[in-house]
Amino acid sequence: MNPINVREFIAGTPFNRFHAGMLFWSCFIITFDMYDLVVYGSVLPVLMEEWSLGPVAAGAIGSYGIFGMMVGAILFGILADRLGRTRVLTLSVVLFSVASALCGFAPNPEVFSVLRFIGGLGIGGILPCLIAMLTDYAPRNRANTLVAVVMCFFSVGGILAAFVSMLALPVFGWQSVYWVAALPLLFLPLMTRYFLDSPASLLEQGKTAELRSALGKVNPTAVPALDATFTVSQAKEPGSPVTALFRNRRALGTLMIWVAFFMCLLMINGLTTWLPKLMVEAGYDLNSSLTFMVVLNVGAIIGTLVLGKLSDKWGVKRVLVPMFVVSAVSLTLLGFGSNMAVLLLLVAVTGACTMGAQNISYSFVAQYYPSSIRSTAIGLASGVGRMGAILGPTFGGVLLTLSLPVEMNFLFFAIPGLIAALAFFFVPLGRKGTPKDALQGADAGSPVAEPR
Repeated sequence: MNPINVREFIAGTPFNRFHAGMLFWSCFIITFDMYDLVVYGSVLPVLMEEWSLGPVAAGAIGSYGIFGMMVGAILFGILADRLGRTRVLTLSVVLFSVASALCGFAPNPEVFSVLRFIGGLGIGGILPCLIAMLTDYAPRNRANTLVAVVMCFFSVGGILAAFVSMLALPVFGWQSVYWVAALPLLFLPLMTRYFLDSPASLLEQGKTAELRSALGKVNPTAVPALDATFTVSQAKEPGSPVTALFRNRRALGTLMIWVAFFMCLLMINGLTTWLPKLMVEAGYDLNSSLTFMVVLNVGAIIGTLVLGKLSDKWGVKRVLVPMFVVSAVSLTLLGFGSNMAVLLLLVAVTGACTMGAQNISYSFVAQYYPSSIRSTAIGLASGVGRMGAILGPTFGGVLLTLSLPVEMNFLFFAIPGLIAALAFFFVPLGRKGTPKDALQGADAGSPVAEPR
């Protein structure tokens, strides 16, 4: 009997009920992942009054969650490749759900801050596991689309936080808004049925029974025989998964990806924080400025889905580089616009080409590296990106203190987009002639091929 090539087995499997279940629960987790992160903004006015918090203290509490996300993305990304994604993903869900729910019982700002940080750890650990898992088990030419759909549910989580706050806060108090965060715990037994470890790691550890079970879930119509043997396209690389990011001609690519993520999230967080204020500075009333924020997020959702589909067809890098250039151009033009319809169009394009492209960037990272270090790669890229996210609002604040012309403010926000485009452009894809679908399915990911 010929050994079963795990990558080809998964890549050749049609999208089925199991894939749909994995996608559904991934979207569910991401929704509450974002809910737990942004719900603080909804209860902030109440907390400031109840605990007599000043703006600086309130802002610091908000930063603890983001800092926890940065640490969690790096720490749990590395642990996922060492201990298995199923364990780390389960731990991350429990951590952010329990910590966020306990925020509703916090007696003072100090306890609340600690719980925010712990919840941030769990939130940060979600993406490295989920995106790596979806990429490992996606059918051929579906990985980018699946990741795109999941990333759209960040916006759904933000919307859910707003609606829950409007309904529950006036009636049950701010504590109840955090108790809702415990809901994922109720569904955890159903979720874990769709959590799968890396097929390459399972094979490397000799867990052939678990690998056979995983492949049987992915394709119930072609369950491997009990005596089947398996192969993967790439063997597990020796040494630390962190140092592996810089081996085999990946050093330049890794550094450029980190630069791109830092600039992407600096631009996005700075823009989402200051766009209403920038538009007020440009002469628009506050209601119109808030409309721009809605359009920005709608553009992000549409852009994520469209770019995901285009990436499956043309390759992620071919989509990312021009999209970040377009984002810089549209941002620059915002400073010169005057017609409302044109401005709304430019804002929508900006959302699609900044937030939408950043969402697809995670798919690029997942496919650029071997399966055995994929979670580590996503976690570190996300962690470095979070540093930019923390700096973004400060960057915008400094610009406004300089009292520059409106056009210059938008131009400065556009510069990180150009740097991100250049960074992705210089990520080497490897030898010519490598099949374009070489990164699809299980054990995908190497700079000898083009991420699709």
